[in-house]
Amino acid sequence: MNKEDYFIKQFSNNKFIGDDGAVIGKFVYSMDAFFENVHFKKEWMSLKQIAYKSMIVNISDAIVMNAIPKYALLSVAIPKSYSNEDLIELSKGFKKAAKKFGIQIIGGDTISNEKLDISITIISETSNPIYRKGVKKNDLLCYTGTLGLCKKDLKKLFENKEISKNSKFIKPKLNPEFFYEIAPFISASLDISDGLFFELERLSKASKVGFEFFHEIDDSIGTSGEEYEVLFTFDKKYKEKIEKIALKHKIKLNIFAKAIKGKYKTQCQNHHF
Repeated sequence: MNKEDYFIKQFSNNKFIGDDGAVIGKFVYSMDAFFENVHFKKEWMSLKQIAYKSMIVNISDAIVMNAIPKYALLSVAIPKSYSNEDLIELSKGFKKAAKKFGIQIIGGDTISNEKLDISITIISETSNPIYRKGVKKNDLLCYTGTLGLCKKDLKKLFENKEISKNSKFIKPKLNPEFFYEIAPFISASLDISDGLFFELERLSKASKVGFEFFHEIDDSIGTSGEEYEVLFTFDKKYKEKIEKIALKHKIKLNIFAKAIKGKYKTQCQNHHF
């Protein structure tokens, strides 16, 4: 067990912990940290891109719980070397994401620091939250889009090579309209932030199921993090409905396994740097 998991386990008796956000009444609270030299390097992204992504990765957590983001609290540790122009660029990224998803930034905190560290709390509303614990035996497992590109782009960045400005590593692409439309037909969901194999392990632990794969999934696909595609499960009777909705929104579906009795644990190492 790594230190992150060990620390979280100290609060495991808390019923609100274990999903992408904590559901309290009709509200969902999610928080993500986005720290320099942990989640990004300044050489890789502009300040506007950094701020935008820091919001998007948290908004993704709300969407996969079938919640609509409403408010954001920002905590930003700002290097003393930053100019007023730098701060304007940073604020543009936060405001761009907020405007795109109809979010009001209602406060937070700022401190001085040696590097740029961002922590964001998103407050969302839902009438029907979707959890990780909802998987039933024989449910089908599916992920959206194409996986593996973010891992390739990250490797390029470490080699000081350029990647496309449209790379999902820099600008994750969320599809809330698609997800909200399939929500009535799915049993569990989460976003792929740490890689498909690691998210499957979380799903297995929460729902107490194992998985029967329909085909082998290469490690380059299964361990690619920062993808922010959606992993979800559903009863096979809803397959046609979900496929029609995906076609309408031009979303690629990858149905790759079914839930069985047992448990799943990956042997792969987490890709995070």
